[in-house]
Amino acid sequence: MACNTERIGGTDAIVTSGVVVAPLEAAQAPLLARPFYAGGDPGPIAATLAHVPELMEVALPFLGVALSPSSIDWRTKEIVIVRTSALLSCRYCVDSHTPVALDSGLTPTEVHALRDESEIAAAFSSQRDLALLGWTDELAIGRGSVSAAVTDAMTAHFADHEIVELTVLVGATMLLNRFATALRLPVSPETLVRLAAEGFEPTP
Repeated sequence: MACNTERIGGTDAIVTSGVVVAPLEAAQAPLLARPFYAGGDPGPIAATLAHVPELMEVALPFLGVALSPSSIDWRTKEIVIVRTSALLSCRYCVDSHTPVALDSGLTPTEVHALRDESEIAAAFSSQRDLALLGWTDELAIGRGSVSAAVTDAMTAHFADHEIVELTVLVGATMLLNRFATALRLPVSPETLVRLAAEGFEPTP
């Protein structure tokens, strides 16, 4: 059951009838969660985590570090985030990160492939990117150990600290995928407008 949006007081507001746990507005948030609203609407993930501020205080800094550019560039991280989200069928994360991925330098052709809407091999030619995608695929949907071939490709193109960070990124993205999907978090109206402008359909 998807959430709808409606125009209220000149702004797009989320109608939370399809949401399992309604994101909290700033006025509803516990005191410990209020600092995360200081800059305005913190987004559905943070506003839902606000129900448990003790968890919110720990989870948001961790997720911020895991998902943000670091010594690993923004484009590389978005490859992992969008691909993992598509493999786990997370509508919220795929659609929310599609504009971010485009802004990071990924081409529309590459993003369509990451969204599982076209062939990966036709969109990516870099051996480094393909090694990362193989690693991401096995971590996200595989079972047991990663195959020797995928491991060898990854270690040939990435340093140890990069492998550790990218592996954590896959795991953090999977956590968010299941969180957002289980609780049916709504994609923002602004994101839907951007998707349409870039020629992308919302994920079913």
